[in-house]
Amino acid sequence: MRDGADWPDAGDRLRTDQPRPATPEPGAVPGTAKAPEALREAGLHSRLAELGARDAGTVLPGRYVDDDATRPAGHVRNEAAIVDHALRLADRLDQVWTAGAVPLVLGGDCSLVIAAGLADAAPTGRGLVHVDGHTDFRHPAISDECASVAGEDLAAAIGLHWPAIADIDGRGPYFDPERAVHIGCRDDDSELDLARATIGAVVPASEVILHGGVRAAARVREVADQGAGYWLQVDVDVLDPEIMPAVDSPDPGGLRPDELVALLEGLAPRAVGASITVFDPDLDPDGRYAALLADILAGGLAALGSEL
Repeated sequence: MRDGADWPDAGDRLRTDQPRPATPEPGAVPGTAKAPEALREAGLHSRLAELGARDAGTVLPGRYVDDDATRPAGHVRNEAAIVDHALRLADRLDQVWTAGAVPLVLGGDCSLVIAAGLADAAPTGRGLVHVDGHTDFRHPAISDECASVAGEDLAAAIGLHWPAIADIDGRGPYFDPERAVHIGCRDDDSELDLARATIGAVVPASEVILHGGVRAAARVREVADQGAGYWLQVDVDVLDPEIMPAVDSPDPGGLRPDELVALLEGLAPRAVGASITVFDPDLDPDGRYAALLADILAGGLAALGSEL
């Protein structure tokens, strides 16, 4: 237990005493862009400031456009806005690194990892640690359904996507596949075997639950670090949906808060930066899940970049 947080215990994955949040509506625009301000209201920013963090401002995303009916083949949904935002966010990350600080990006969805790969001032040779309830490894070579970078970001980050996303300005691949590690997917993930055959390591949520976050973090660091650190991408749906249902693609079998905190505590010190994504305040009407996430992040990321 950290910072007075009331973590569910091992036998309390199902919280039947709490009301169920709203579920995503088909065709609705996800509310993840509201996450930074929901977390601010939950006290995360002030708690990070107490640890010495400084607010580097906001990089506003473009207007979301559902272009499924008009988008030509070979392009992802909202592509122009994604690329524009990635380039502007990369510039902001460059400013943070140039100032000698370690960036923490609050999103938003998983496409934010592209900006981390595009940033020029990032430490060279860095790896990628992708913490997510899904491998996000769908790409055009294996699927005709590619349209959403939020479900394809790991593949795009290592160059396995259409060039408009995976090779912006000829700068892809953004991360070396051998230094990329995924952690947190469920055992029935459809791209699990392919990811295992392609990137440095894959650690499903079941292994973290079995062996603990400390051991999992140590294994991940061996592959992704190699003396240069790594970017840490964390999708909130790595948590079990009975504990954190305010996400757009909930799947059972995820981590408890204490398991995720232990994992982040082990990973954060060697991270050159981190991004937190896919928390959806529209599915958290009374703010209880924002408060839980603020507790997790304030505890797990307190030592972000401290061992670089």
